[in-house]
Amino acid sequence: MKKTNIEWTKIPVGRRSFLQGASMLGLAGATGLGFSGNAFADGAVLKTRAYADMRSLDPAFSQGVPDEEIQAPIYNKLIQYKSGSEWGWQLDAAESIEQVDGTHINFTLKDNIGFTNGFGAMTAEDVKYSFERIIDDKLESSNKPDWSALDHVEVTGERTGTIVLKNAFQPLWSITLPYIAGNIVSKKAFESVGGKIDTTPVATSGPYMHKSWVPKQKTTLVRNPDWKGDPAAFDEIQIYPIDDEKASEIAYEANSIDFTRVSLDSLDRLKSSPPENTTVAEFPSLFYVWVGMNLSNPKLGNLKLRQAIQYAIDVPSIMQASYFGGAAPSTGIIAPGLSGHRDQSLTGIAANLEMAQKLMDESGESNVSLTIDILNKSTNVTTAQIIQANLAAIGISLEVRLHEGATFWNLGGNEDLELILNRFSMTPDPYYATSWFITEQAGVWNWERFGSEEFDKIHTDAQAESDPVKRNQMYQRAQDLMEESGAYKFITHEATPNIYRNTISPALRPDGLPLYRYFSKA
Repeated sequence: MKKTNIEWTKIPVGRRSFLQGASMLGLAGATGLGFSGNAFADGAVLKTRAYADMRSLDPAFSQGVPDEEIQAPIYNKLIQYKSGSEWGWQLDAAESIEQVDGTHINFTLKDNIGFTNGFGAMTAEDVKYSFERIIDDKLESSNKPDWSALDHVEVTGERTGTIVLKNAFQPLWSITLPYIAGNIVSKKAFESVGGKIDTTPVATSGPYMHKSWVPKQKTTLVRNPDWKGDPAAFDEIQIYPIDDEKASEIAYEANSIDFTRVSLDSLDRLKSSPPENTTVAEFPSLFYVWVGMNLSNPKLGNLKLRQAIQYAIDVPSIMQASYFGGAAPSTGIIAPGLSGHRDQSLTGIAANLEMAQKLMDESGESNVSLTIDILNKSTNVTTAQIIQANLAAIGISLEVRLHEGATFWNLGGNEDLELILNRFSMTPDPYYATSWFITEQAGVWNWERFGSEEFDKIHTDAQAESDPVKRNQMYQRAQDLMEESGAYKFITHEATPNIYRNTISPALRPDGLPLYRYFSKA
């Protein structure tokens, strides 16, 4: 896989940045964090930040990075992502795993992995149950696309089995097995509660166990005393949902968390005058940010109007004002370095007001008033304000509607949505990006209600395409279709600057996201 560029700045003990106490107290009230001045008491507790609150501990219904960051330490997969600068995987629950042909993968489980709460050893039946339940139409799993190629799992022994695919599936090793849908659950445990859970696991198997969850405040993981693998490094991992990077910086500088992503506008300050005993690490990002338009809303039914909006939005202004020059404009949902990345978008990056006004005139629309829904964080607010000014230049009035995390991430089912400023997480295969925009996902993760038979076919066919040139062209065409619909204006893939204490040794994906089960003490 492609190697990524990572920049590290290790800061010696002795320099520190202090913030006003009033700001800290305000954050404490908002997040539930206490400011004891000692985040890393005796090395026993790791305190860290998630950009959103947990929504589910069921792998069939998990919704991206915030859920997976919790699930990865408490469940096992056949394979897990490796940390480092190159994308790759390592064995986890599997003692061995081998793809014998395009549609058959043989595996053997380790003999020392058991489930908590007395649910016994992990077996091949658990693997079969975990994977097949996600493709069960009755379950209606939101993560079904990740196992769309699965036919069945054949159990050949207590700890051996074969994953049988309907067709070759290129993302199996980069997404399906090492990410959310690869988490293995206990068949007995899930069947004991009707086959589905929400935020309370019945049984887990990893080096950590789920202890508690306080909504909007904290998730706590603790060591699993029955874990037989490499010992967990910490007595507890406490994960605090903090939507805004600025707020997480305050928490870090108040010694209340040990690891967090930070805002790009703070990066120069943190590199030149950081908190003491801190490392600053810069990573490329796979996230993608875009403005979407809901095609099912009559107010946005006019293609010319949507195209006028696309041409009016000035992405370079957003890069400077919202991302402080620390991120680059994007050309689609697939980041540089991945198959399918486009060198340029169809509607351009800089605003073309002449073209926007021409399309506006051709649309026949006048006195247009629209809304844009955004997650309430400083970067998004600034971006929305720029878009608001851009659209005003062609006679469109735009109201900005702010939402906290729990509210925003439930907006997808709202058919009255108009414009949305959105940001999705990503994994190192383009299949994961296109998964959420197929017709089947309309109203689930496809908030724009975009539907295209050609797009859906590309999404299905490209997963089996072994020719890298053809696969690249297919995903480029898929993004062309999205943009041609007038429902999308692509903004950026952002960047991922992290800071953390020198007392810990973080395990990070090449895009800077944490793998908490592999964190250790420095």
